[in-house]
Amino acid sequence: MAWANQSYNSDFILLGLFNKSPTHIFLFSLVLTIFTVAFLGNSIMVLIIYMDNQLHTPMYFLLSQLSLMDLTLISTTVPKMAFNYLSGKRSISMASCGIQIFLYVSLLGAECFLLAAMAYDRYVAICYPLRYSVLMSQRICALMTVFSWILGSLDGVIEVAVTLSFSYCGGRQIPHFFCDVPALLTLSCTNTLLFERIIFICCVIMLIFPVTVIIASYVRVILAVILMGSGEGRRKAFATCSSHLMVVGMYYGAAMFIFMRPTSNRSPTQDKMVSAFYTILTPMLNPLIYSLRNKEVGRAFMKMLKKFRTGK
Repeated sequence: MAWANQSYNSDFILLGLFNKSPTHIFLFSLVLTIFTVAFLGNSIMVLIIYMDNQLHTPMYFLLSQLSLMDLTLISTTVPKMAFNYLSGKRSISMASCGIQIFLYVSLLGAECFLLAAMAYDRYVAICYPLRYSVLMSQRICALMTVFSWILGSLDGVIEVAVTLSFSYCGGRQIPHFFCDVPALLTLSCTNTLLFERIIFICCVIMLIFPVTVIIASYVRVILAVILMGSGEGRRKAFATCSSHLMVVGMYYGAAMFIFMRPTSNRSPTQDKMVSAFYTILTPMLNPLIYSLRNKEVGRAFMKMLKKFRTGK
């Protein structure tokens, strides 16, 4: 492979998001604030669900996995970007670049399938409440989660192996704040058309298939909610489902924009802005959306605070 002919010490240069102007210093501070909120929010969400026995249900287990994925995703890109900006060193080794590609591609893929599993969970809970414990048992929930992680990791392995097999020439400057596959392809000296088609096929599987499952699940859910006799039950069902749909819309919309366009139609500025949205902003919004609209999470959070205050 072409990778074997390259030096392992040859680094890439991440051009980043910001320069030293006052406006960009403010934006950098804003990104650090968002990172802090996202890191704390997702960590607290995982901790709450783990500590509260009343939240040991499939719905909240899947939610804890979503928070864990978001926590890992934002930690994959922002710390390196912040270090490069503050130190003035913008280089990243090929090995570190490969690790970044593997982690963020794996996490994005795993999150796609997990969101589909969450939609199926709500479908079963609302449309088949009496059979929920059978159709969404702990075993089935665990299998869905494991397969989400495995399928995401498989996509990550494929993309990092193929991406780093290409020859890279020129200034090796990546017009991004992390090692993004589409940005790397623009630096390749070899023809990447076949790989772009493979990425497109992977995106169809990783994005379109889960979206189809989600749409089918929520069509059934909406019809069931409309026919509900209880106004309180209808309100609770809509609150839960609308939270999930907001997350799905933000996540899938940004991912499709990035990965399902040809390289010739790409703008580095657009790619960086959209990537910042789904790798930085979305991980912050997810725990806020679910926690602010969920009384059970709020109750568990207050219960946890009381435990820490009393030292129990």
